[in-house]
Amino acid sequence: LMTPFSRITGTGSYLPPRRVTNDDLAKDLATRGIETSDQWIVERTGIHARHFAAPDVSSSDLGLEAAKHALEAAGRKASDVDLIIVATSTPDMVFPSSAAILQHKLGIAGCPAFDVQAVCSGFVYALTVADAMIRTGTARCALVIGAEVFSRILDFNDRTTCVLFGDGAGAVPVR
Repeated sequence: LMTPFSRITGTGSYLPPRRVTNDDLAKDLATRGIETSDQWIVERTGIHARHFAAPDVSSSDLGLEAAKHALEAAGRKASDVDLIIVATSTPDMVFPSSAAILQHKLGIAGCPAFDVQAVCSGFVYALTVADAMIRTGTARCALVIGAEVFSRILDFNDRTTCVLFGDGAGAVPVR
């Protein structure tokens, strides 16, 4: 008897078009009386730029684009998906879940769709849950998405954290 296993069959990502360099961020922070520089940020983080979503763009919008790229890379259609797990700490709203919203945007109906909220480790937890559901036969093709719009919740008065995060999404189909 062969033990079922899961594997990532494709990858996809999406960054919103607005790219904010360290110099851009330093200028914005200076208007708030916060002093920082490209050199200070790079020395401490290695980060040179981040992307910020437009005000009307949600985490599910970013996740949708990443999901489309991942499904294409895997040679799959949205209709193949029978489980959607979205890892996010910045959901579109509390209810319904970003996964349910994304399910609707993908045109999928009738499969489990839920969010996992565990900040930085959320994607790993979501992937672990998808793996377990595939191994038990509960799902055959899971779509795991990590999507964040951290620019909405950052404290731009704290230079030690606001320089670290941006917005974006990544997705993987798991079979």
